[in-house]
Amino acid sequence: MNQKELKSAIKNTTSVRVRVVTGLYVKPNKERTGGAWEVRYTINKKRSFMTLTEGRFPELSLADAKLLANNVLQMVKQGKDPLQKRIENNKKTIITVTDLFDNWYEGASKKLKHPNVALRYFTNDIKPELGRLRIEDVNAKHIQDLINKILNSGRPSIANKVLLQCKQLFKHAQKLDCTDRNPAAAFDAADAGGAGNSRSRILSTEEIKIIFSSFEENSHIFTRDNYIASILLLALGVRKGELIAAKWSEFDFSKNSWSLPESRSKTSVAIKIPIASALLPLFEELKVRSCGSDYLFPSRRASKRRAYISDDTLNHALAKIFGKKVDGNKKPYPNILGNKGIEYFVIHDLRRSCRSLLAQLGVPDNIAERCLNHKIKGVEGVYNRYDYFDERQKALTALAELLIPLTQK
Repeated sequence: MNQKELKSAIKNTTSVRVRVVTGLYVKPNKERTGGAWEVRYTINKKRSFMTLTEGRFPELSLADAKLLANNVLQMVKQGKDPLQKRIENNKKTIITVTDLFDNWYEGASKKLKHPNVALRYFTNDIKPELGRLRIEDVNAKHIQDLINKILNSGRPSIANKVLLQCKQLFKHAQKLDCTDRNPAAAFDAADAGGAGNSRSRILSTEEIKIIFSSFEENSHIFTRDNYIASILLLALGVRKGELIAAKWSEFDFSKNSWSLPESRSKTSVAIKIPIASALLPLFEELKVRSCGSDYLFPSRRASKRRAYISDDTLNHALAKIFGKKVDGNKKPYPNILGNKGIEYFVIHDLRRSCRSLLAQLGVPDNIAERCLNHKIKGVEGVYNRYDYFDERQKALTALAELLIPLTQK
């Protein structure tokens, strides 16, 4: 059987596994476009299947899989159990929670649609609290403390996602026989701040005026860069991650447009975003403030990980101005916005408020949805590829002309 024949066999099989050669199988994925390589062997009258961790079909070729399978079967001939050997090796190399994550992420990063998100949750939230702990030393109290810390920083949706990731990590540890229990298993969404129901917080124009005035008055908490970023999120309706990672090379100011590439769009759909003339002074200021960086919002600290600001920079700044404790050893600031009658909101509520303001300006729903680069569902999404640039330009220009007087003194 060659590579092409194997692809066909996987596509057409109704069996749990496809036999390739003696001892070597592929366990198809749900889409039947590939699958996991498995080696079948018998030792001490016990039959076992061992998954090859070096890769999946078709990324790991048939030829390479045969070589790896042969190594496994040679070990069996010597009277050694390959699965037991793997467990022993794992116990030697996977000791701490960081070791566990590295092992889990190696495989998960190939399957997850947004692997960088899982990496961010671990780096920003899990690792500082649990990373150095031995796997068997982590208990339910550690998980509870981790989740409560995130909740206290005003991030209930992140608390839910971090809890889910902890469950996945320790389930992986159980698979590897690194532990016999999952310390996160007993917790559910209610423990992490609720089931993460859709938020409905929308800022009124009066609130926007108070909020941005407070940002300007408290630049020691909410920096000028954060202030400009918040205006752009409200005026353009883009996602936070799309804005903070933006490069100057994506902008054509001769045409007042921003070309957001497919690779950086959450919906994996490229879009050309109109830039209203009223926003140009903000971009000119950012150009000066970015000091020659490729990015609009360069990292203010030397970082090997990336050259633009952290995903939590805006979240933390907003939490601080609401008087929430974000920095471990620092005393929280007064609740500046709360004391002015502003109900708590999060950065993503700026995008939601953008959509509401477009509706208030009389922008048709289909144009407003395109402004937010939402996917169009059903048949229309397949056939309607018109990007409505001119219509979006008109809508976003009206929005910017409404917002600039509200957000600037």
